Amino acid sequence: MRLRRVLLVTFLALCWVAPSRAASVVIKLGTVAPEGSVWHDALLQVRQEWSKITNGEVELRIYAGGVLGGEGEMVRKLQRRSLDAVAITGAGLPRIDRSVEVLNIPLLFDSYGELEYVRGRIGPRLERRLEKRGFKILSWADAGWVYFFTKSPVRTPDDLRQLRLWTSSGAPEAEKLFKDFGLNVVPLPVTDMLTALQTGLIEAIDVPPLFALLDRSYQLAGHMTNLAWAPLNAAIVISTKAWRRIPARYGAALLKAIRGVARDTQTRIRRSGEEAIDEMQARGLTVVELDQATREEWRREARGAYPALRKSTGFPKLFDEVLRLSDEYKKNNPHGAAPPRAVKP
Repeated sequence: MRLRRVLLVTFLALCWVAPSRAASVVIKLGTVAPEGSVWHDALLQVRQEWSKITNGEVELRIYAGGVLGGEGEMVRKLQRRSLDAVAITGAGLPRIDRSVEVLNIPLLFDSYGELEYVRGRIGPRLERRLEKRGFKILSWADAGWVYFFTKSPVRTPDDLRQLRLWTSSGAPEAEKLFKDFGLNVVPLPVTDMLTALQTGLIEAIDVPPLFALLDRSYQLAGHMTNLAWAPLNAAIVISTKAWRRIPARYGAALLKAIRGVARDTQTRIRRSGEEAIDEMQARGLTVVELDQATREEWRREARGAYPALRKSTGFPKLFDEVLRLSDEYKKNNPHGAAPPRAVKP
């Protein structure tokens, strides 16, 4: 009888403990970054550090490789609260708030230093806008410089206009920009991009070299135009409702951890982008070199589209501020480093 009573008390005690374990905070995060990529590895590191900081009370559950859909679909899930957080590129961020589009101006930035200078001063204003919509930016980053990978050589803007160019679906402003530039765009989720290249639905893509290496799209679009079109901004965003589920005593330490990982990873990503070009060349990629006159032609045509882009963003004053900060940086850093493979200004 005594033994049965002891067992009963033990059973009730275990039942009482179980709910506290089940109450651990789970943050579901989606990303199109492929498993095994440097971006995915960084998220795994964040997961490990968050678990250590909170003694396992907070679990970051990562859904990588676009298993939850493209960035547009993940943003919708974030807004419907079926997803807590996303690691997302600058192509997807404007779907949360269009003001972020001002960081995607083509052929404006000449270096990572210039990008950081502008983003560091504009970022807080963009973060406040997202917070009003119920989202918090945990960390800014960038996913490398975007280049055109094409099935046939592209040297001039007119060469590119002859091809069907992929653009991320659900990004009407980016689509409009390309159309204003006279390009023939085909909007598709990034998860459909490779299949579209295989079938011939598209003939050109604009992605960072590291991405082209990882998904082997360079094998289908075997020419890379040596023109750094724009840096691909990125961020890790969480809904404020999900952030509030995390005990406040952990907030500062978790932010410090994720931003530390982002800084360390950024250096690796930028170095890996340069190495990716070399590796793809060794495997058959053709880098199409441009002379200075051709580069100026690209810049002239891109800047000719700025007035339409300024209007379409819906934030003309913010657009002007980005241009002003860019000019300010260039004047103060006339010999600033150029992006990978680009000719220094």
